[in-house]
Amino acid sequence: MEYFYAFIIGGAICVIGQILIDTTKLTAPRILVIFVVAGAILTGLGIYEPLVKLANNGATVPLPGFGYALAKGAMDGAKDGFLAAVSGGIKDTAAGVAAAVTFGYAIALVFSPKSKR
Repeated sequence: MEYFYAFIIGGAICVIGQILIDTTKLTAPRILVIFVVAGAILTGLGIYEPLVKLANNGATVPLPGFGYALAKGAMDGAKDGFLAAVSGGIKDTAAGVAAAVTFGYAIALVFSPKSKR
């Protein structure tokens, strides 16, 4: 059932993104920001945590999961003071950001991308 819930929850998040792309004039970067902010807000309200417990990677891998990790790290760090609240989210997401930058750079070297004209 774990795989089923991961598929359903992750798929639902992707369907929401596709609906936003198809029915609005929002650009992809704006939709990405909306997803990250929504994940952070839903975490703060205590709504996203049950989804993470139910779907595991189905809820943490999509972009709202990044907002969840930022907010969760900040909330956990807030127990230790202001500086820990600011750095908590950064610590919890550092590995994902580092991997994205590293792999993005490696792919750019392999495929030599060109800018659009």
